[in-house]
Amino acid sequence: MIIAGQQTRHFIEAVEQYAHLGLRTLCLGWRELKKDEYREWSLMFKEASSTLVDREWRVAEVCQRVEHDLEILGVTAIEDRLQDGVPETIETLRKAGINFWMLTGDKQNTAIQIALSCNFISPEPKGQLLSIDGKTEEEVCRSLERVLRTMRITTSEPKDVAFVVDGWALEIALTHYRKAFTELAVLSRTAICCRVTPSQKAQLVQILKSCDYRTLAIGDGGNDVRMIQQADIGVGISGREGLQAARAADYSIGSVSGTSLFNSVSLMAYNVFYTSVPVLVSVLDKDLSEETVMQHPQILFYCQAGRLLNPSTFAGWFGRSLFHAIVVFVISIHAYAYDKSEMEEVSMVALSGCIWLQAFVVTMETNSFTILQHMAIWGNLAAFYVINWIFSALPSSGMYTIMFKLCHQPSYWITVSLMVAAGMGPILAIKYFRYTYRPSKINTLQQAERVGGPILSLGPIEPQPRSIEKDVSTLSITQPKNRNPVYEPLLSDSPNATRRSFGSGTPFDFFQSQSRSSLSNYTRKDN
Repeated sequence: MIIAGQQTRHFIEAVEQYAHLGLRTLCLGWRELKKDEYREWSLMFKEASSTLVDREWRVAEVCQRVEHDLEILGVTAIEDRLQDGVPETIETLRKAGINFWMLTGDKQNTAIQIALSCNFISPEPKGQLLSIDGKTEEEVCRSLERVLRTMRITTSEPKDVAFVVDGWALEIALTHYRKAFTELAVLSRTAICCRVTPSQKAQLVQILKSCDYRTLAIGDGGNDVRMIQQADIGVGISGREGLQAARAADYSIGSVSGTSLFNSVSLMAYNVFYTSVPVLVSVLDKDLSEETVMQHPQILFYCQAGRLLNPSTFAGWFGRSLFHAIVVFVISIHAYAYDKSEMEEVSMVALSGCIWLQAFVVTMETNSFTILQHMAIWGNLAAFYVINWIFSALPSSGMYTIMFKLCHQPSYWITVSLMVAAGMGPILAIKYFRYTYRPSKINTLQQAERVGGPILSLGPIEPQPRSIEKDVSTLSITQPKNRNPVYEPLLSDSPNATRRSFGSGTPFDFFQSQSRSSLSNYTRKDN
């Protein structure tokens, strides 16, 4: 910040220093206006703002009536950082033969430093930057001829040559030397136009289109609207600068980023229909039958102790989903991305892999099948192909003929089968190992239900991890007089337990006498 009262030379040096660092500068100044002067200026400003012809220039002319004889307050500098990957992306596009023009309202030094930081222009000695400047027609004419002559000579050389022009010189060139400037636009691959107005941006796009160029304009502010509308393809970025550019553009993005692999309709259908129906019907699934749970009620300790849902199980499911995502992406890219396929084809192949993997995962995790569950799993899979087949028949949709072509390609079915095999193979192997060598209590009961054999002992099952002595220290167990204590079932599968049968009925497990001694702390009251 430059404080008022310092010399103007120091102020200008600070502005140049900030601009050389690539910072966006804002100068602050003030002067006192009398009421009559402001009232007269306000009427002129309202009239210029409401005019339909040359509004921009008339507003600028009116503003110049008060923007003079200002007392300098200071200057601020703001760093506008580039997003990740911007320099590499621009350099790759330039190598592919795409020409770039930077149209900005920043001052010249700031624009040059930003262009260097994002690989828009090459630094010396690899690159050369020419300047078109001047305050009069003669000065601009001489500068334009000098740059044009250099461009003609260096066209055949591998040296990267670009030119920079400010808004004042650009206006003179477009008004009086339009033909020469058009030739310069054809010869140059990179140009920096600073301090330009919205109308000048639109004129530059129009000049490039007149030279049989296909133009794409990207902007994020209201001053980019005319440029975006003039270009063959307009891209608007919605963000801090507002939504004017995004609304006027052919394509709108939230920020400078990549695009989604899936289109919005497929993504919505996957989240709303393809994944929700199997999950809703899976509510009817049962891990164990009612009879098994009644015979072994101690299995309920699994729910109390959080054995079925805890950070470990959540991490396992998250890792499984991440593994499936990697499998689908890698196989889809290697199978189709390098075969001159459209992006929609790669998207549909990846989505098909997700749907098939989902169906097999739900099938593997389902314990008790019903008609509704079969309809939800396999009917949902059939609905996926029917819906996308219909969308492929609509010429107005972005998926036109995509599903038709894929279903007739053997490579599509091979790719989907490979996704299922690669995604489910390791999961099935881990599940087999756990069921065979490290089965849980629920797995043991599930195996017994399938083979129809009895379960003699499940082993000890601990309840919730808390101090049981503290919980039961204040309890007293009462027993009716007409109740035989030998019939009190204790829900445990301790190694010290024995099996006793009392006539016909289900056998119960009880503690032996040494196990009963552990309950001597309980206060028993006979009524």
